[in-house]
Amino acid sequence: MNGEATRPPMAWRYCGNQVKLWREQAGVTREQLAREAAYGYETVKSMEQGRRRPSSRFLQIADQLCGAQGKLAAAEAYLKPERFPARSQDFFRYEAEAVSLWSYEPLLIPGLLQIEATVRALLGAHRPPLDDEVLEERVRARLERQALLRRSPPVEFSFVVYEAALRCPVGGSDTARRQLVHLLDVAGLRNVSLQVLPFAAGAHPGLNGPIVLLETREHERLALTEGQSLSLLTADPEQVGALTQRHGMIRTEALGADESARFIKRMAGEA
Repeated sequence: MNGEATRPPMAWRYCGNQVKLWREQAGVTREQLAREAAYGYETVKSMEQGRRRPSSRFLQIADQLCGAQGKLAAAEAYLKPERFPARSQDFFRYEAEAVSLWSYEPLLIPGLLQIEATVRALLGAHRPPLDDEVLEERVRARLERQALLRRSPPVEFSFVVYEAALRCPVGGSDTARRQLVHLLDVAGLRNVSLQVLPFAAGAHPGLNGPIVLLETREHERLALTEGQSLSLLTADPEQVGALTQRHGMIRTEALGADESARFIKRMAGEA
């Protein structure tokens, strides 16, 4: 992944620029277009600059107002929301073909383990807010990824989750309790290992952020690290080796699988 976390899709920018060119050629002001489309001036500006996805109504009105004869309206077919953020698409292509995936998450339940209510709560808290269509597509995409957990031949999964992620009541107390119960269900799969890293571990090598280690069918090993707006997917042996060592230390300091299950059961009973 390459740091284009907040960069709008190229299709948005190209389409918005085409609307602007057609509008200027037709002698239509941005204010006129905004008024006819029933949008605010700044909204139209954002769509023309590609910072916001041009809506169907916007394209239809712009097409009629600028005499584009269907050329602008036809762009709608190319503006379907991406299933994943731009910075994540490379990783998810590799994930779909993985034979093993080892993950450590300090703040969030891993996406492969989230129930729908958790997914919706997290995506609903996104800032800037996601369009409704984008949000629904992202929800579907995240839930569909979870088929990997039960794929045949099985993928080997190892999840380590920091206690902070378990205690954060994402979506409210009822959702948080159902999420914990779901973790126990998934942990019962033969190809899944789930461990809890408790607060009692104190200072540990996982405090710097999440780690995902992945091996492909061709035995290529990759590592993913993420921040607020940047992700790094690397196959560099030195970096992958260092992160593998760090992940190994995290697993060593985490509770065993059985003790982790008991830990989560206690939390579910308290929620």
